Amino acid sequence: MEARIEAEASMFETSHVLGSLLASSSILSQAWHHCSAADTGAAAYVRGSCGNTVYVAFSSKYVANSLAGIRAGPMKAFDMTELGGSGLFRPLVGGEGEEEERVKVQTLALHLFLTLLNSPNYQNLLQEIKDKPVIFTGHSLGGSLASVAALHFLCNSSSGNFSSCNSTPTPPLLCVTFGTPLLGNEAFSRAILRERLAGHFCHVVSQRDIVPRLLFCPLGPSLSILGAHMHCCNLLPDEERANLQKIVSMHILARKRESPYWPFGNYVLCSKEGAVCIDNPTAVVQLLYVTFVAGIEVVDLSYRDIAEAIPQHLLLKKRDITEEENFDGGISLVLEASGIGSTGIGAAAATECLKVSKRARRSPNLICAELATKLGKITPCRAQIEWYKVLSDDDMGYYDSFKQRISPKKYSKVNINRMKLGQFWDEVIEMLQNNSLPYDFHKRAKWVNAAQFYKLLVEPLDIAEYYRTEQHRIKGHYLTHGRERRYEVFDKWWKSKKDLTDNSFVKRSKFAGLTQDSCFWARVEQAKELTEKVKTEQDAQVLGKYWKDIVEFEDYAKDLVERKEVSIDVLAPRSSYRLWVEEWKSVKSAHAFCFNG
Repeated sequence: MEARIEAEASMFETSHVLGSLLASSSILSQAWHHCSAADTGAAAYVRGSCGNTVYVAFSSKYVANSLAGIRAGPMKAFDMTELGGSGLFRPLVGGEGEEEERVKVQTLALHLFLTLLNSPNYQNLLQEIKDKPVIFTGHSLGGSLASVAALHFLCNSSSGNFSSCNSTPTPPLLCVTFGTPLLGNEAFSRAILRERLAGHFCHVVSQRDIVPRLLFCPLGPSLSILGAHMHCCNLLPDEERANLQKIVSMHILARKRESPYWPFGNYVLCSKEGAVCIDNPTAVVQLLYVTFVAGIEVVDLSYRDIAEAIPQHLLLKKRDITEEENFDGGISLVLEASGIGSTGIGAAAATECLKVSKRARRSPNLICAELATKLGKITPCRAQIEWYKVLSDDDMGYYDSFKQRISPKKYSKVNINRMKLGQFWDEVIEMLQNNSLPYDFHKRAKWVNAAQFYKLLVEPLDIAEYYRTEQHRIKGHYLTHGRERRYEVFDKWWKSKKDLTDNSFVKRSKFAGLTQDSCFWARVEQAKELTEKVKTEQDAQVLGKYWKDIVEFEDYAKDLVERKEVSIDVLAPRSSYRLWVEEWKSVKSAHAFCFNG
């Protein structure tokens, strides 16, 4: 019962809190007031205040004028730029794997913000507002600039660089946009969710506003025509506006993912029937589609009307219905408030999307608890590998025993357990990447330690299998071509933990239970191959390179052994490492006339 209540309460958790704030305050009306002031002037932004709160409104007119001056034209302006290149948004970048999509944002907004950031006036503004409650806001293109500015402020708060990996409090900032175009790609949206920043953004969208849906169109020549009018779409003559609506509707109805853009933060979708606040990106996409198509004949509300009327219409809580009808009643209210209606065009699709997003957004802590149970169930797989290691340590070591399949029956059982453990941890990483787990999951000691132990225990077996099947001859050596991504992820987790703890060296009194470099055996295999090459290489320059690489590994391995950072199996009489040491001594003696030690 408790699990069900927790899952039920999580559907619109962030948006519910934000909706309550908007409906009980003058934030929206004040934000629109300052947006209007910014749009009538020539400056990039205006500063105002209401009580203790500072409002910084960015001008859509300023952005539109800048857009007109871009030589590459609007089409290039609405291409995307990788966010990591600026170095100013550190918490949002760097969490992607090598094969994953990079975090990207709208080129125009990022370019204009970086230009603005270098101005003395804006730097003075940042100093002025750093310890105050602040609301960044903007209408249309001004909203894109406001969003980038807000992200910069959050990532570089007055308390130091903001990140979920430390205890720095989140700055008291809210970004409110009106009819703003989409800003980033799906990786950008996921990064904002991961860093717990989505609750700082509120995008107000009117039912028939073209601009928030415009970048769902493919980034091609047609967008250059649309983009030129983006700042004033809603002020165009009826015929031109109708043509734009037709183009946008065509791509919405096609339901193809032709654009890389994706929503982030909270969306307040407004109609004459009311307003609803949604924070699930997939649901936002569906409702942006359906509300636009369902309201073709609707005369749209102005954002001024919305800002004044929304406290009376915003969906805050469900009707007085029974607990069993709670979810269905909430869905019904969402459809009514967004202007779709329970029987309108697209109502069935919107309902299904909300139900799917409900299931997808189950409580991360609940999912984490279930995952802990699964971890307990696969512990015997790990224990059997540990036992296999103990049995193999004395003579050859478990790396070489597994590689040479000394006991085929034991090998088969250990190999199955190795694959089961790998599958489990791959699922964990996928869940974390999909934001299904708590945002600080990879900082929790239980999971970081479990992942590290798994890596140290099992990766040597992966290396053994890689070289036993001679994959290094097909793909290349393990370190550069064979290592599973999960191990690279776990390296980052462990490094983050070590960076937050005392790194002073504690001398070991006995050898480690597991070799602390999980790739040690891959380095041994490389050293073995280089040693064989040294025996026959005739080119002095190439020979010198081989020799240098081997000596570096020799010193590295000796240091690990002296610090007892290796398991005892490394020094087993017939281990690959011990055999290589003897072979290397022989090669060095044979080449003593060429190299001095």
